[in-house]
Parts: sequence; structure tokens; C-alpha cells
Amino acid sequence: MRYSLLSYCFPALRMTELGVTIHALNEPMTMSTLSGDLQTPIPHDPDHILSPLNGWQAIASSVLGTSHQKRGQPCQDAHAWDILGPGLVVAAVADGAGSASLSDVGAQVATRTAVEQIKRQWDRLAAEQSEVCWEPLLGEVLEHAQNAIAAESLTRDVEVRQLATTLLILVASSQEVAVAQIGDGAVVIGDRQGHITALTQPENGEYANETTFLISPNALESAQIKVWEGEIAHFALFSDGLQRLALKLPEGTPHAPFFTPLFRFVDQMEDSQAAESELQGFLSHPRITERTDDDLTIVLGSLKSINN
Repeated sequence: MRYSLLSYCFPALRMTELGVTIHALNEPMTMSTLSGDLQTPIPHDPDHILSPLNGWQAIASSVLGTSHQKRGQPCQDAHAWDILGPGLVVAAVADGAGSASLSDVGAQVATRTAVEQIKRQWDRLAAEQSEVCWEPLLGEVLEHAQNAIAAESLTRDVEVRQLATTLLILVASSQEVAVAQIGDGAVVIGDRQGHITALTQPENGEYANETTFLISPNALESAQIKVWEGEIAHFALFSDGLQRLALKLPEGTPHAPFFTPLFRFVDQMEDSQAAESELQGFLSHPRITERTDDDLTIVLGSLKSINN
């Protein structure tokens, strides 16, 4: 019997208890509630994504936090991801500033720009048969995202601080992972030996709820950019709403009981749309929301054997 994501993560619960519960959860507001072109996600074909020839398979969800729900605010998190070629995936997560009136738009602009810019650069480098130097490339991508937010603020005739957002980026092959981060949240990976490692740390300022945003004057200089080499098996990017559940703070090391069942679930998923629905239900479950009232976003990836 295949258990649901909730039974993977909450072992005391089983399918007989969860079969109705998953669908009875209140439907959270997702990024699709945004208007205009920003609501259009990067297209995914489930059959294409789950093909073993592509190596990576991934799922993602952004759900509205209970505090924002009570105040009638939109979800200020966003995510985007895409498969760039055999064995290569790109993903981005952003968390808009709670005090910024258009931070939901800023988060959408940042994630879409990052993924599209990396895809554009990858296509160019592949055509030129050039080696990829990920660290300077990711620095350029962060700058493009910063400029895209500035352009959006001009289009809307608002101050750029109203679109303030964090940004996390990952590009992964079977042997290498490159990440960049401005602000809080974190990027975590699992290798073939089962070790789970945080490649970035939440960046907090002088005060507990303070962080650096993409529009900050020193954002590019303070960005965390790292290249990790090894046999990766899984990855997770998540916004700060999940930090207290996913990381041991203040040291910022991954909490293995949080990630292990999630990685196992992505390994065994057969239908990406159904899996994303279960992921949304997991993030909306009272066992999660009673511990955090912020918006929640996570992108999960699993590398399947290309030869299988």
C-alpha cells in the first residue's frame, strides 16, 4: 500500500485516517491568485518531467500563511523551476517582505527572472560548447533579478522597496550543485550516502525578523554563492516560514526527520500533479501551521538514475 505524504511525514497517521483529511483541508491561496502575466507558471509536462531520461524530478508548493489569511493579505512567497536538459534542473524560491505592499509581485518577478535567465545562459553556453563557471554566472543572475524588480517598480510607478523580496537559486546536475541566496530561507541537499547538508544559511540582521532583501544596497555583495561537488540525490529550497521546522537553529543545520520523509516521497512519486497536491496539503496541515503562521514554500527534487 502506498502511503500519502502526510503518512510519510507523520508516521502515526495512516491512509485510513488521511484519505478524507487531505481533501478536506481548506484550499490555501497559491501564487496562481496573482493577476496578469505573473500568474502564468513555467509550463511543466508531468510525463516529460517524470521521464527517467531527464534524471531530475521535482515538485513545489507555495501556500498562504495563517497570519496573512487572517489579515486578508496575499501569499508573498513564490517559486519557479524547470528542467534545462538531461540531468540538469534549476529552481528558485523567494519570500516577499511582509511590510512591502507589492512584495508578492517582487517575489514572482525574482523567481521567474532567475529561472529564465539561467535557462537563457545555459542555452547560450551549450551552443558555444563553453564550460560553465557557476559562481560569476549566478552573480549575474542575481543582478538581472534585481534589475527586473527595479524595472517593475518603474512600470507600476511605485518605490522599489514596495517589491522587496529575498531570493534563493539552485542549479543541479548529477555531480555538481550551484546555489545563490540573498536573505533568509535555506538550500539543503542530500547525497547518495544519505547525508543531508545545508549549503546556505538564513541571513538575519540585527533583529530577529530582519534580513537582507534583493533590493538592498549591499545585496549583491553579501550574497551567499557556493558550488558543491559530489553525487547529489535530493535537494530542497524553502522560505523562512519553514526554518524552525526544517533547521536546528541557531546553527542552521538540517533537521533530518523533516527532510528524510519528504525526499523519500519525491523518490517514489508517480504523478507530479497528484504529488504537488499532497505537498500543498502537507504544508497546510495543522501540525505545520500550529508551529508557523508565515507563508510556506518548498521546492523538492530527486535525481533518478538515467540508466534505469
